[in-house]
Amino acid sequence: MIDLKQLRSAPDQVRAALARRSDPGILDLLAELQELDGRRRVLATQLDGLKAQRNEYAKADAQLVKQHGKLPAEIAEQRRRHGLQIATLEAELRNIETVLEAKALFVPNLPLADVPTGDASAAPVVRTWGTPAPAGGTPHWEIAERLGILDLKRGAKLSGSGFPVFVGAGARLVRGLLGFMLDLHTREHGYVECAPPFLVRREIMQGTGQLPKFEEDAYRTEPDDLFLVPTAEVPLTNLLRDEMLDGASLPRAFVAYTPCFRREAGAAGKDTRGLLRVHQFDKVELVRFCRPQESGAEHEKLVGHAEEVLRRLELPYRVVLIPAGELGFANAKQYDLEVWAPAVGAWLEVSSASVYTDYQARRANIRFRPAPGAKPEFVHTLNASGVALPRTIAALLETRQQPDGSVSVPPALVPYLGTDRLTPAGAS
Repeated sequence: MIDLKQLRSAPDQVRAALARRSDPGILDLLAELQELDGRRRVLATQLDGLKAQRNEYAKADAQLVKQHGKLPAEIAEQRRRHGLQIATLEAELRNIETVLEAKALFVPNLPLADVPTGDASAAPVVRTWGTPAPAGGTPHWEIAERLGILDLKRGAKLSGSGFPVFVGAGARLVRGLLGFMLDLHTREHGYVECAPPFLVRREIMQGTGQLPKFEEDAYRTEPDDLFLVPTAEVPLTNLLRDEMLDGASLPRAFVAYTPCFRREAGAAGKDTRGLLRVHQFDKVELVRFCRPQESGAEHEKLVGHAEEVLRRLELPYRVVLIPAGELGFANAKQYDLEVWAPAVGAWLEVSSASVYTDYQARRANIRFRPAPGAKPEFVHTLNASGVALPRTIAALLETRQQPDGSVSVPPALVPYLGTDRLTPAGAS
């Protein structure tokens, strides 16, 4: 959530930062917030004065009652009107605070200064790894069908388009990838593994920035008003909700596998073939909490952890720094990791590694004490996919397809699959 104190003390700086985002209505919203915040401060000052006056009246009234046994009628009426004035202003203040808080939830995070300005065309490639294969070849959905590991038609029969079914060696590939990534991040990168719920309450979605702006993109249950998680970032970040952390315990790092549910996937009709855009997919998620001054270094470390997955899977990839006009709503800075899919002829995003500064921590009220007795501060939160499966599988199939129709398995995955090769159904 935006820091209203910062908006109050440096409005021009906040406006300039948010103007870099591709959101034409954001500056008008900021103006509304400033007006509401100004009215709130005026009311709060008036109430403080009226309540101080009420305290003085109470002292004087005690003496009057002591002298006369009760307050004179005109004094009693004056006190009644004074109390009514306080109650009226308190109600107005509560209403303004409610509106202010609701509108503030629609303000995105401020991009950091080193985030480039512009849209996707301005995104610099920070680094690359591996040698991409020449474009062309059999697309992954045809490879998967030939191998008998993916059944899109039966998935559509069960749930509609965008809900793939992995079968046989395909299901084992999914399970193997998840196990490989969880083992890598827990054993070598120091993350604590969690198995969170797949349904969360409304305030949990709000804590990470999914609500209220993107409620239409979420899957919601009735009548209990629970949401299927769009990413494990949501429950993992809120694990420490409303907690005061010991600064000495930071940084803290959690990892989890969850299925992810996103209603908007493929809604625009773009890249809907095969596994490129689906409504349900599996993902391993990394979440970190740190002190504000450490978030830059923690972000680079986080990106490296996601990159290591792709290196061990021997998938050529590139790291792209996302410009301000393309940033996620809650993101202050974001790298995308993209793998090369030769048959599709495109770089496919398999991970976004983001730093949120204190934006999510303000929403979820996650604070720490830098030292015993020190003033509490909000932590900085970070997360990255480590990594998402559908496009990773697509790139793996297209990159490692062999002339005989089989697909070679990266050595890192062999212990999890029990084979070094995926062969067509019925082949030996």
